[in-house]
Amino acid sequence: MATHTTRRRFLKTTSAVGIGYFVTSGLRARGDSPNENIRIASVGVGGRGSANSRSAGRAGEMVAICDTDTARLEGAGNRFAGAKQYTDFRKMFDEMGERIDAVAVSTPDHTHTAPGLMALRMGKHCYCEKPLTRTIYEARLMGQVAREQGVATQMGNQHSANSGLRKAAAMLRAGVLGKVTELHVWTNRPIWPQGGERPDPQPAPDHLKWDLWLGPAPERPYGPGYHPFAWRGWWHFGTGALGDMACHTMNMPYAGLDVRDPVSVQAETSGHNRDSFPNWSVITYEFPATDRRGALKMVWYDGGKRCPPELLDGEEPARSGALLIGEKGKMYSPGDNGTNYRLMGGAEEIEVEFTPSPGHFAEWINAIRGGEPAMSNFPDYAAPLTEMVLLGNLAVWTAPEPETLGPKVQWDAENLRATNVEGLETLIKPEYPDGYILDA
Repeated sequence: MATHTTRRRFLKTTSAVGIGYFVTSGLRARGDSPNENIRIASVGVGGRGSANSRSAGRAGEMVAICDTDTARLEGAGNRFAGAKQYTDFRKMFDEMGERIDAVAVSTPDHTHTAPGLMALRMGKHCYCEKPLTRTIYEARLMGQVAREQGVATQMGNQHSANSGLRKAAAMLRAGVLGKVTELHVWTNRPIWPQGGERPDPQPAPDHLKWDLWLGPAPERPYGPGYHPFAWRGWWHFGTGALGDMACHTMNMPYAGLDVRDPVSVQAETSGHNRDSFPNWSVITYEFPATDRRGALKMVWYDGGKRCPPELLDGEEPARSGALLIGEKGKMYSPGDNGTNYRLMGGAEEIEVEFTPSPGHFAEWINAIRGGEPAMSNFPDYAAPLTEMVLLGNLAVWTAPEPETLGPKVQWDAENLRATNVEGLETLIKPEYPDGYILDA
């Protein structure tokens, strides 16, 4: 550990003056010695992992890449000729731990936490795709361990860096809508199959290490559709449309109104078998008053359900978006990411100050080099956001009957406990099999 600490201190003392420039302009980290480069490992190099590993490779030296799909691994190997290749992140850390400064995790939701925690506990800086984790307890733990280790972290809700989102959030904090009482947030997802039965078992393709792909998830046979994309629709692997998109669509209201730690959630769904997520859901969150705002409710819609047009003064809502309703008017943000907004119902633009971003990935690199923490760092932002988002899936679980309102799940956020509904324990905190570590 002494080597890791010395290395990290060296990187933190390196000047951060030019970092935003060289990352956003596509140049590599500069230095007179190779040791001045940040040495990065990428776990997951397909899908979002392809983009994230490219960003990491521009910001530092990619020394190791890992993917359970050897075809994807080979493709990434062509981009990072000097990186050692692995199909098991545990072996990668065992063999390369002393040579890794930072790790980017871009895998399916169920395998965010295991490599993320291993990296954090080894003192590595960590970037992880959204949602930060598959379950609420994992999110809490990732935030706690990141804080204890004092490393630089960031979740991949990249629109957090957009100036439109930051300005809208700053106006909300400054009271542009006065007291906000309602939020409505919706998405056109899912765009993958869900709500059905498991595919028929088949032998896994030769290029996929199925047992490693499953990782800490319960064992099941391979079937077509799980990999590389439709895993999102299965409870053991993904987090449904809510987990996939709410870290984007709820992000601006979360930043502006501090909507965390709800006291209850309740859902209506199209019905589901508790193996695959429903085709649609409508989830109502209730938040208590804080010293910054009054009590409010937030309604989430997915699978074609949207904000009622009458709340938009008769306007047909966009396929995805967010609407905030306050005593001085409304703020409407059409689209998935909260970066565009317009004021309605008498609300008027106000002058606000906010800190522009040098770029989402650049924020993480700046933090590694001793700058300010990234906006979406694990302890202060990403973990509480993920906890809040994923709480909605507890309500979805309790509403398996079609078009029938489930019970209102009363939530004790401090203790991560549903106080009035039993049987949710493994949805809150998963049980890892031998070979994978959750609690150290």
